[in-house]
Amino acid sequence: MTETTLHPEDSKIITLARAARARNGTAEGAAVRDETGRTYTATNVDLPSLKLSAVQVAVAMAVSSGAVSLEAAALVSEEDDPGEQDMAAVEDLGNAVLFLAGPDGAVKGRYI
Repeated sequence: MTETTLHPEDSKIITLARAARARNGTAEGAAVRDETGRTYTATNVDLPSLKLSAVQVAVAMAVSSGAVSLEAAALVSEEDDPGEQDMAAVEDLGNAVLFLAGPDGAVKGRYI
C-alpha cells in the first residue's frame, strides 16, 4: 500500500504525523482524525516521570477537545508494528483504522 492509494484525508494525517515527528525530532509522530473531521497531532513524550506514545498523546488531545470517536489514526515510526497501548488507545474511541508509516511516509501497515 502506498500513500497514493490512500484516501486523501488518510494521506493528510500521515503527512501531519510526519511533520510533527520531524519538527520535534522525536522517535514518533502521530495524528488522529475525529468524527467531525478535526485533526490532532502529537509526538511521543519521554520524560523521567511521564512516558507516552505519540498515539496516546494525540488520542488524549482529541478526547480533551471533546471528541467521542475517531475516524482514523496515523503513526510514523521506525518500528514495524504499533504497540499494544497504541491499539488500545485507538480502540477506546471506536473501530478506527490505524495507519503505520515509516519516516519517509511509506505505509507499512493498516490496523483495525
